[in-house]
Amino acid sequence: MSNQLRNLLIGAGVAAVGAIGTKVAVDYFKNRGQKEVVDANQGDAEATSAEEVAYATVEPSSVQAFLDKSFGTPGRYTPNRPPKVFDYQGKQYMVIWAYDNKQQKNQMLAFIYTGQGRDMIASVGYTAQKTDYNLELANTPFVIEVNGKQIKSGQSETSGTNDVDFVLAA
Repeated sequence: MSNQLRNLLIGAGVAAVGAIGTKVAVDYFKNRGQKEVVDANQGDAEATSAEEVAYATVEPSSVQAFLDKSFGTPGRYTPNRPPKVFDYQGKQYMVIWAYDNKQQKNQMLAFIYTGQGRDMIASVGYTAQKTDYNLELANTPFVIEVNGKQIKSGQSETSGTNDVDFVLAA
């Protein structure tokens, strides 16, 4: 994995487990589950083209301390889907899906890492009844996908859903 990706994991207190590797980005973002181990001996994975993503697989539970520290209320957020921690076109991202025990809704949180630290670029709260979002993805190649609709920026709400995806813009 790239040094920047390794530094992101260390800084967030997240341990990489299992797979580290590269994959065509379109395929990586379609996958909602754990990644297969590309090569356990790979050690370092660098994307070899602009269409590839270098990623690290992390256990959902390993982001619990990061969530507790970042949002100040231990246990408020409980990870409920495998996070995506990756390097795409030279920029590092972390996307976490969790249940917000305070607001009683699912939450997708996306961060981009910069030389100055991390910035939240997407926050999406969703239940079967409604989905609310605050997105700043305009300077990224990403969008969120809700009920088959891609949304790139803004602060609003839309119909409810059972899942929100973080994908490459079509």
